[in-house]
Amino acid sequence: MKNKRQGFRTVILCVLLFAVVFTVYANFTKEKGDIKKGSDAPDFVLQTLDGKEVRLSELKGKGVFLNFWGTWCKPCEKEMPYMENQYSKFKEKNVEILAVNIGESDLSVSTFVERHGLSFPILMDRKSEIVDLYNIGPIPTTVLIDAEGKIVDSMTGTLTEQDIINHLTSISPS
Repeated sequence: MKNKRQGFRTVILCVLLFAVVFTVYANFTKEKGDIKKGSDAPDFVLQTLDGKEVRLSELKGKGVFLNFWGTWCKPCEKEMPYMENQYSKFKEKNVEILAVNIGESDLSVSTFVERHGLSFPILMDRKSEIVDLYNIGPIPTTVLIDAEGKIVDSMTGTLTEQDIINHLTSISPS
Protein backbone atom coordinates (compact mmCIF):
# COMPACT_ATOMS: atom_id res chain seq x y z
CA MET A 1 0.00 0.00 0.00
CA LYS A 2 2.82 2.36 0.92
CA ASN A 3 4.62 1.60 -2.37
CA LYS A 4 1.45 2.34 -4.36
CA ARG A 5 1.10 5.74 -2.66
CA GLN A 6 4.77 6.50 -3.30
CA GLY A 7 4.39 5.59 -7.00
CA PHE A 8 1.20 7.65 -7.31
CA ARG A 9 2.91 10.68 -5.74
CA THR A 10 5.87 10.29 -8.09
CA VAL A 11 3.56 10.21 -11.14
CA ILE A 12 1.70 13.33 -9.95
CA LEU A 13 4.97 15.12 -9.25
CA CYS A 14 6.26 14.25 -12.75
CA VAL A 15 3.05 15.49 -14.37
CA LEU A 16 3.20 18.76 -12.43
CA LEU A 17 6.88 19.21 -13.24
CA PHE A 18 6.18 18.61 -16.92
CA ALA A 19 3.33 21.17 -16.85
CA VAL A 20 5.57 23.83 -15.27
CA VAL A 21 8.43 23.20 -17.71
CA PHE A 22 6.03 23.26 -20.69
CA THR A 23 4.43 26.54 -19.53
CA VAL A 24 7.79 28.24 -19.04
CA TYR A 25 9.02 26.99 -22.42
CA ALA A 26 5.84 28.09 -24.22
CA ASN A 27 5.99 31.59 -22.73
CA PHE A 28 9.63 32.14 -23.62
CA THR A 29 9.39 30.81 -27.18
CA LYS A 30 6.06 32.23 -28.34
CA GLU A 31 6.19 34.73 -31.16
CA LYS A 32 5.55 38.31 -30.20
CA GLY A 33 5.78 40.68 -33.13
CA ASP A 34 7.01 39.76 -36.55
CA ILE A 35 9.35 42.57 -37.57
CA LYS A 36 11.33 40.80 -40.25
CA LYS A 37 12.58 42.86 -43.16
CA GLY A 38 9.96 42.95 -45.89
CA SER A 39 7.03 42.03 -43.62
CA ASP A 40 4.07 44.32 -42.97
CA ALA A 41 4.61 46.62 -40.01
CA PRO A 42 2.13 45.66 -37.26
CA ASP A 43 -0.54 48.34 -37.03
CA PHE A 44 -1.22 50.17 -33.78
CA VAL A 45 -2.95 53.21 -32.33
CA LEU A 46 -1.29 55.31 -29.64
CA GLN A 47 -1.95 58.72 -28.15
CA THR A 48 0.54 61.52 -28.41
CA LEU A 49 1.65 63.41 -25.36
CA ASP A 50 -0.99 66.04 -26.17
CA GLY A 51 -3.80 63.46 -26.50
CA LYS A 52 -4.09 63.05 -30.30
CA GLU A 53 -4.42 59.53 -31.69
CA VAL A 54 -1.90 58.25 -34.22
CA ARG A 55 -2.66 55.10 -36.22
CA LEU A 56 0.34 53.70 -38.05
CA SER A 57 -1.73 52.46 -41.02
CA GLU A 58 -2.93 56.02 -41.66
CA LEU A 59 0.67 56.98 -42.47
CA LYS A 60 0.84 54.74 -45.56
CA GLY A 61 2.39 56.71 -48.37
CA LYS A 62 4.99 58.11 -45.96
CA GLY A 63 8.21 56.65 -44.64
CA VAL A 64 8.12 56.13 -40.86
CA PHE A 65 11.12 56.33 -38.54
CA LEU A 66 9.74 54.56 -35.43
CA ASN A 67 11.99 55.10 -32.41
CA PHE A 68 11.45 53.36 -29.04
CA TRP A 69 12.96 55.23 -26.10
CA GLY A 70 12.83 56.24 -22.42
CA THR A 71 13.71 59.45 -20.54
CA TRP A 72 16.12 57.53 -18.28
CA CYS A 73 18.03 56.12 -21.29
CA LYS A 74 21.22 58.14 -21.91
CA PRO A 75 21.79 56.74 -25.43
CA CYS A 76 18.18 57.70 -26.26
CA GLU A 77 18.76 61.21 -24.94
CA LYS A 78 21.88 61.53 -27.08
CA GLU A 79 20.07 60.80 -30.38
CA MET A 80 16.96 62.91 -29.72
CA PRO A 81 18.55 66.25 -30.79
CA TYR A 82 19.72 64.59 -34.03
CA MET A 83 16.18 63.42 -34.72
CA GLU A 84 14.88 66.93 -33.98
CA ASN A 85 17.44 68.49 -36.35
CA GLN A 86 16.17 66.32 -39.23
CA TYR A 87 12.45 66.29 -38.44
CA SER A 88 11.29 69.34 -40.39
CA LYS A 89 13.62 68.61 -43.34
CA PHE A 90 12.29 65.10 -43.81
CA LYS A 91 8.67 65.88 -42.96
CA GLU A 92 8.66 67.87 -46.23
CA LYS A 93 9.87 64.68 -47.96
CA ASN A 94 6.95 62.62 -46.59
CA VAL A 95 8.91 60.97 -43.80
CA GLU A 96 7.45 60.93 -40.28
CA ILE A 97 9.47 60.56 -37.10
CA LEU A 98 7.53 58.91 -34.28
CA ALA A 99 9.13 58.48 -30.87
CA VAL A 100 7.41 55.80 -28.76
CA ASN A 101 7.96 56.32 -25.04
CA ILE A 102 7.84 53.13 -23.04
CA GLY A 103 5.59 53.20 -19.99
CA GLU A 104 6.54 56.49 -18.34
CA SER A 105 4.38 59.22 -16.82
CA ASP A 106 3.19 62.17 -18.88
CA LEU A 107 4.99 64.52 -16.49
CA SER A 108 8.44 62.95 -16.89
CA VAL A 109 8.04 62.71 -20.68
CA SER A 110 6.73 66.28 -21.09
CA THR A 111 9.57 67.61 -18.92
CA PHE A 112 12.07 65.75 -21.12
CA VAL A 113 10.41 67.00 -24.34
CA GLU A 114 10.42 70.62 -23.14
CA ARG A 115 14.03 70.42 -21.94
CA HIS A 116 15.16 69.16 -25.38
CA GLY A 117 12.76 71.27 -27.47
CA LEU A 118 11.33 68.29 -29.35
CA SER A 119 8.61 68.96 -31.93
CA PHE A 120 8.09 65.52 -33.52
CA PRO A 121 5.22 63.34 -32.26
CA ILE A 122 5.85 61.59 -28.94
CA LEU A 123 3.65 58.51 -28.63
CA MET A 124 2.83 57.12 -25.20
CA ASP A 125 3.00 53.31 -24.93
CA ARG A 126 1.75 53.33 -21.34
CA LYS A 127 1.24 49.56 -21.07
CA SER A 128 4.20 48.55 -23.30
CA GLU A 129 1.77 46.91 -25.73
CA ILE A 130 3.56 48.21 -28.83
CA VAL A 131 6.92 47.23 -27.36
CA ASP A 132 5.56 43.68 -27.09
CA LEU A 133 3.93 43.85 -30.54
CA TYR A 134 7.27 44.81 -32.13
CA ASN A 135 9.29 42.51 -29.84
CA ILE A 136 11.51 45.39 -28.69
CA GLY A 137 14.36 44.50 -26.34
CA PRO A 138 17.03 47.03 -25.41
CA ILE A 139 16.47 50.69 -26.23
CA PRO A 140 16.94 52.82 -28.17
CA THR A 141 15.59 50.71 -30.98
CA THR A 142 14.53 52.18 -34.30
CA VAL A 143 12.32 50.49 -36.88
CA LEU A 144 12.27 51.83 -40.44
CA ILE A 145 8.98 51.48 -42.34
CA ASP A 146 8.60 52.34 -46.03
CA ALA A 147 5.69 54.09 -47.74
CA GLU A 148 4.03 50.72 -48.42
CA GLY A 149 3.97 49.92 -44.68
CA LYS A 150 6.75 47.31 -44.94
CA ILE A 151 9.62 46.89 -42.48
CA VAL A 152 12.84 48.05 -44.12
CA ASP A 153 15.19 47.59 -41.18
CA SER A 154 15.48 47.57 -37.40
CA MET A 155 18.47 48.66 -35.35
CA THR A 156 19.31 48.84 -31.67
CA GLY A 157 21.68 51.37 -30.15
CA THR A 158 22.46 55.05 -30.45
CA LEU A 159 22.38 56.49 -33.94
CA THR A 160 24.64 59.32 -35.05
CA GLU A 161 23.11 62.25 -36.88
CA GLN A 162 24.56 60.92 -40.14
CA ASP A 163 23.00 57.50 -39.45
CA ILE A 164 19.63 59.19 -38.95
CA ILE A 165 19.99 61.17 -42.18
CA ASN A 166 20.91 58.00 -44.08
CA HIS A 167 17.98 56.04 -42.61
CA LEU A 168 15.48 58.84 -43.21
CA THR A 169 16.71 59.15 -46.81
CA SER A 170 16.34 55.39 -47.32
CA ILE A 171 12.62 55.46 -46.46
CA SER A 172 11.75 58.73 -48.19
CA PRO A 173 9.16 58.13 -50.92
CA SER A 174 10.08 61.35 -52.75
